Amino acid sequence: MTEKNKTPQRLLGFDFGSKSIGIATGQMITMTAQPLLAIKAQNGIPNWENLGRLIKEWQPDMLIIGLPLNMDGTEQSITQRAKKFANRLQGRFGIQIALQDERLTTASAKEFIFESGGYKALDKGKVDSVSAALILESWMSLYKHL
Repeated sequence: MTEKNKTPQRLLGFDFGSKSIGIATGQMITMTAQPLLAIKAQNGIPNWENLGRLIKEWQPDMLIIGLPLNMDGTEQSITQRAKKFANRLQGRFGIQIALQDERLTTASAKEFIFESGGYKALDKGKVDSVSAALILESWMSLYKHL
């Protein structure tokens, strides 16, 4: 994406966690997101080479990172770590980023997965990637109303 004001078309969404980072892809044309995978992280730090390959493969115009907040909207300890992750993504890959409030996405993801596959389907990686898809859909919904 060369122009700052151009609407991003291809998106990657991230559900940041200290042990696992969920990733999803989305498109503004269809306003839909699909869970991709969850990658392991050590203290919030992913394997940057693997993440770089994923970004090269999907070629997103923008990266949307979930911002974990308390229910009252205040920040928690992981909020700053998610912001740092977002800044590192932008610095390493030069792709525009946006932060999206992610309150309740994990609970919604668990509910969605449980409804479609029962308790045994509640795999941590699947929950994280579905959470990333919900973060993306939430961002797209807000963006289209701007």
